[in-house]
Amino acid sequence: MADGEHVPVLLEEAVAALAVRPGGTYVDATFGRGGHALRILAGLRGSGRLVALDRDPDAERAAQRIDDPCFTFRRAWFSELPETLAELGIGRIDGALLDLGISSPQIDDARRGFSLRADGPLDMRMDPTRGESAAAFLARAQARELTEVIRDYGEERFAQSIARAIVAARANAPVDRTRQLAEIVAKAVGARTRGDWRQDPATRTFQALRIFVNRELEELALTLPRIVPLLATGARLAVISFHSLEDRIVKRFMASSAKPWGGDPALARLGIAEQALPGTPLARVGRAIRASDDEVQRNPRARSATLRVAERTAHPVPAA
Repeated sequence: MADGEHVPVLLEEAVAALAVRPGGTYVDATFGRGGHALRILAGLRGSGRLVALDRDPDAERAAQRIDDPCFTFRRAWFSELPETLAELGIGRIDGALLDLGISSPQIDDARRGFSLRADGPLDMRMDPTRGESAAAFLARAQARELTEVIRDYGEERFAQSIARAIVAARANAPVDRTRQLAEIVAKAVGARTRGDWRQDPATRTFQALRIFVNRELEELALTLPRIVPLLATGARLAVISFHSLEDRIVKRFMASSAKPWGGDPALARLGIAEQALPGTPLARVGRAIRASDDEVQRNPRARSATLRVAERTAHPVPAA
């Protein structure tokens, strides 16, 4: 069963968008605690195949509880999907789902370092065996790099003040605990208004560090074009994002992949009829889907979720 602590967002909408059919082959590229995966498996009705990926060791343990011959789990980054499918002997898939961001169990486990309310080691890696922890980054980064990360990935207007406060604090002691960092940020921001008093002052800084440490935006931008050639004609790509930085990447990718000129405005201005241009590899399906008021009331995390869907056409993927 899916982890009881985590409520999957846009569950019905995402699985419906995939148009799951028995006998098909699908990918859940962000398994989490298995909420979407279990619903996809129910749609397969004992036939077909679901391949799930996740880089989190806790997700791997959750996947081991699923006893279904249609289900295969691999611990991997979702950019490694082409290699993973090749190892499994799978050439084409009938749908892929990406549920981006962080899951509730990851936040709730203070040992992972994602929570700004519960004290724990400042790690923040989704895969604790790979890459640099948030604490290690804070220990080595210069004020300018800290400012850029907090500003660009957290959309934090007080980024420079926060970066300077971190540099000053680490001169006295390593900044390696979550509550320690949250207090440094709160002091740096002070009484300056944000316009939303419901949000902890350190929320954007924690978001920025998590995105940077896990290379989330780079991973997403790398993965989307790698998925398209794996989709069979008529297959669906469904992506759930939780903040504007992710959604912007998804929106632009799907839009450019659905335009004959690839979204290049210079080519769009040329005097060439659209029917003379190569066909597009994707077609957008409907408009962006957001959680209903009822779902947001049941699960506040759904408030910022956006689901975008595209369908693979019969046209070839343009050469890079």
